[in-house]
Amino acid sequence: MASDQSTTPVDIHRLESPEEYRAVEAVQREAWGFTSDSPVPAPIQRAINDNGGLVLGAFAGSELIGFTFGFVGREEGKLFHYSHMTAVRPPWQNRHVGLALKSRQREEVLRQGLDEVRWTYDPLQSKNAGLNVRRLGGRPDRYLPHYYGVMADAINQDLETDRVRLVWQLNDPRVEERLRGHLPLPTNEEDRLRSSEPLIETARGPNGVRQPMALRAPSSLSLNLEIPADLASARARDRDEARHWREATREAFMRALAAGYTVDDFAVVSLGDERRSFYFLERRPEAGAA
Repeated sequence: MASDQSTTPVDIHRLESPEEYRAVEAVQREAWGFTSDSPVPAPIQRAINDNGGLVLGAFAGSELIGFTFGFVGREEGKLFHYSHMTAVRPPWQNRHVGLALKSRQREEVLRQGLDEVRWTYDPLQSKNAGLNVRRLGGRPDRYLPHYYGVMADAINQDLETDRVRLVWQLNDPRVEERLRGHLPLPTNEEDRLRSSEPLIETARGPNGVRQPMALRAPSSLSLNLEIPADLASARARDRDEARHWREATREAFMRALAAGYTVDDFAVVSLGDERRSFYFLERRPEAGAA
């Protein structure tokens, strides 16, 4: 680990050597805590990188501290870059390395002549939602229940692997604004929360931590959907607590998307002594329920 992470410059470049690809395997093991599941092996990474895909590494000196990789995808004639994995070593997380990787990925994909990147992520992971939706300007458009099936790594074990698919329109003016750091003000996010209807009613449980209590049918044009502020902490306290969040948010997401709502943004809002995490969803006035 670098001795002074606050001042060590980070270089991002396309991987080249066999040693760099093998280092990606090590970062996968560290970031996900693999036990029985195996990382994507170096030869597959190289095949992707040399045949239309993209494997980028973030380096502090000679140390690989993060990576992102993906390949060309196609759906109904639309070509896009599918970003399969992005990870940062735990000591370097919360230092904008992920943002730097995605920004460089955008540049490289645009150079390839594509204008869209897609990927999936766990909708209960507040930090991931904060990066993917709020900071990058991506928009989740599909909910995928138990997408990967049972996984044994430290992040996913004992919890069904629900995902949302996110679409990142690289030339969208909102994406460009968010990448320049033009984000909603906290007061605007608080106002938006107050003016939107909750899809999930929550309350503090006996341990003082907020839990889902009841679902509400979507009825107004603007909704909010709460997720746990810290899923890892919820799982550490009580695995059933994390499962209850999974079940509640799955039903809420699927109801809202089926009724014509779209995920518009995400925010972490300070309310009293709590920091709480919310998706904001909108429906056009002319959109009817499915």
